[in-house]
Amino acid sequence: MTVLRKENPNIADAAIGPKGRPAGRNGHGYACFAALSRVPYARSCLKNGDPMNADEIAAAKNEALSEAKAAGNAADLEQVRIKYLGRNGLLPKIMQGLKDVGPEERPLIGKLANEFKQEVQSAVDARRQELGSAGAASSASAFDFTIPGRWRPTGSLHPISMVIEESCRIFAGLGFTVADGPDIETAYNNFDALNTPPDHPSRDNQDTFWLESGELLRTQTSPVQIRVMEANKPPIRIVAPGRCYRRDTTSATHSANFHQIEGLYVDKQVSMADLKSDITYFARLMMGSEVKVRFRPHFFPFTEPSVEYDFSCHICKGKGCRICKQSGWIEISGAGMVDPRVFKIVGYDPEKVTGYAFGAGIERIAMIKYGVSDIRQLYDNDVRFLSQFA
Repeated sequence: MTVLRKENPNIADAAIGPKGRPAGRNGHGYACFAALSRVPYARSCLKNGDPMNADEIAAAKNEALSEAKAAGNAADLEQVRIKYLGRNGLLPKIMQGLKDVGPEERPLIGKLANEFKQEVQSAVDARRQELGSAGAASSASAFDFTIPGRWRPTGSLHPISMVIEESCRIFAGLGFTVADGPDIETAYNNFDALNTPPDHPSRDNQDTFWLESGELLRTQTSPVQIRVMEANKPPIRIVAPGRCYRRDTTSATHSANFHQIEGLYVDKQVSMADLKSDITYFARLMMGSEVKVRFRPHFFPFTEPSVEYDFSCHICKGKGCRICKQSGWIEISGAGMVDPRVFKIVGYDPEKVTGYAFGAGIERIAMIKYGVSDIRQLYDNDVRFLSQFA
């Protein structure tokens, strides 16, 4: 075996075996002997699959630390981690090369590989934390507190709901409480108990929505009065707002679905004067202090005497306009003293108690109050229209 001096000063004297091949332990193994080396193992070129020596590992570590520190964002930092610590990165190649390192150098190379992993991972983690803190600080500093806030539009009550709430609030000031009842009613509560005869036109199919069960969609909120009187003894003072249904052709002033608010006051010595004063009080709070109320004789099966009441037009102040059809008055609804027959049906003694009842269309009041010319606008759910009442 012949020992030759290689031109590369970093390569130790090499042992040349038979046929000019580098000699190993058995004459044809490694590229050079580690024992003859004056530096830790031979330099490697990873492209050729050769293991790295201590200097190259240290240089690679310094390069990785510099790249980690220089990463400008999380994506760049992740690329650095993958390049050096990833499954196909530099560190796994160093670990794979340990099997080709001589026994004398293997502990040193293994120690350097572990240090490489720990220091690079620590540098990556530290830089990631720095980038996160910088991003949070940047976001905080980027917020300009002097810029006017961006106001989100808020919703509001529907005009019908506003009239119902205001009506209940007004009558609450007079001592009335709010009562409620079901939309599906019996013929007894909707007609019979209200002294409505079997041949009354309101019972016809063309006026009332009858169900196959024999029940119906209530045509008025008056059935609530029956339910309350049958369940309670006098005195009674209630208002009953709610939805009603009639077979009306939809037009600018009529709808098959509408809302009413009923009032009932039963006690000893309740008179028409109480009815007139309470309706007038309601009208002035709802429409304005200058509104006037007119009562006209009328007929209803469940009240006697009965009246219809009108409010003076608050648009033209009674002079006549399109809203009031040039009459100066707007019809609101009906009222009257509870018929003694109704008291007998619910078990009250008409000789001991009296009472008044009234009703009002919520949509009609809303149209008058807000100047709405077509009732259908209240049901079109056009936000542009409804937002005017916010």
